[in-house]
Amino acid sequence: MGGFFGTISKSACATDLFYGTDYNSHLGTRRGGMATLDEGEFKRSIHNLENSYFRTRFESQLDKFTGNSGIGVISDTDPQPIFVHSHLGKYAIVTVAKVNNVAILEKELLDKGCHFTELSSGKINQTELIALLISQGNTFVEGIENVYNKVEGSCSMLILTEQGIIAARDKWGRTPVLIGRKEEAFAVSSEPCSFPNLGYELEYNVGAGEIVLLTADKMTRLREPNKKMKVCSFLWVYYGYPVSDYEGVNVDAVRYASGVAMAKKDGVDADFVSGIPDSGIGMGLGYAEGKGIPYRRSIVKYTPTWPRSFTPANQSVRDLVAKMKLIPNRHLLNGKRVIFCDDSIVRGTQLRDNVNILYSYGAKEVHMRVGCPPILFACPYLGFSASKSSLELIARRIVKELEGDDAKDLDKYSETDSPQYTNLVDCIRKKLNITTLRFNTVEDLIASIGLPKECICTHCYDGSKDE
Repeated sequence: MGGFFGTISKSACATDLFYGTDYNSHLGTRRGGMATLDEGEFKRSIHNLENSYFRTRFESQLDKFTGNSGIGVISDTDPQPIFVHSHLGKYAIVTVAKVNNVAILEKELLDKGCHFTELSSGKINQTELIALLISQGNTFVEGIENVYNKVEGSCSMLILTEQGIIAARDKWGRTPVLIGRKEEAFAVSSEPCSFPNLGYELEYNVGAGEIVLLTADKMTRLREPNKKMKVCSFLWVYYGYPVSDYEGVNVDAVRYASGVAMAKKDGVDADFVSGIPDSGIGMGLGYAEGKGIPYRRSIVKYTPTWPRSFTPANQSVRDLVAKMKLIPNRHLLNGKRVIFCDDSIVRGTQLRDNVNILYSYGAKEVHMRVGCPPILFACPYLGFSASKSSLELIARRIVKELEGDDAKDLDKYSETDSPQYTNLVDCIRKKLNITTLRFNTVEDLIASIGLPKECICTHCYDGSKDE
């Protein structure tokens, strides 16, 4: 997916920029980049993060980043930031985006006489394409509107200019953009967990399609927010950080509420509850509370050195990460009936292997409770999973096994407690060798988030489209 951070101050910004960007590291593992502006001169560094961490890559370079304003990014796409010199002036840009119509937009821009200078693996750089679309406008606002109108997918961005930092949130608000403030400084981030330890207070949630300009002493709105929003529900299920609030709704509180709600409807007996680290812990604690049975740490994450397993591009690497980062506790598991809470089941390969390991460590029964509904559709809006096709998803593969290539009743498989839904869940249970399996329902997930249903994107569960 990726995340970004920017700050503008009346004093040197490098330290805040460095740590603020690092606080977005859980959103990606591919590349990191920072750029600062000092008296009209830009400074930039970009590093590969696949075999190292943002901090280790950039800490030794901090002296290079002079100036009072800067932007940084954890990117799961192409190298960023990009420098641009156009009729709008000189600027640097970072994006959190998924552009599904890259080839069409590339041809359109080439036909207009534009050219691309940033190539990655022989392909154009997605962020440079977005910058070229911006430069087609007479103003930054007009250019960003051009991005909103032409990009199929999503795009949020930060633009570092001599006038300040422009922050623009995706037109449907799929990814969060939040503003923090402290004395003589503003910050903007994909993750509000970056604010507290740097002394910022959460000041504002940028609205869907809204554009703001930050200087050291004020925030100015350049474009009104759109009336409709489709923020990604997976923020609260998986990739959001537990202490973060999006749209005023706390991530860990949602996971806890989901666990409580599921437990109150669940008649299964067990000795204790465990959360699969890290994103299953909040739900597990809520489930234990709702069920009235103990919570125990029967499976533990080794260290933060292992990245989130959805991000590496190679399936074998994802499988290795999933296996190596979690260590079961034989003392707690041996002979026990355990309810495990996890955020989601995507392909199922990692969970199947983990379940077999739990049995080998002596677990008598393995009951899985999942924080979201079965995922039936690959996301066309965000890169939260490495799945490029719906048929990589275990739920969709089982539907194909049941109905063949021409499945006509996908809506029935996403309808809570329909015969098709019930059969799908049981088929997943059998395939993964789980004693019992239950998924959170769309209805309970939305209720736990607490926002109006029309404001939340649930496409990956039910295939719902923008209105």
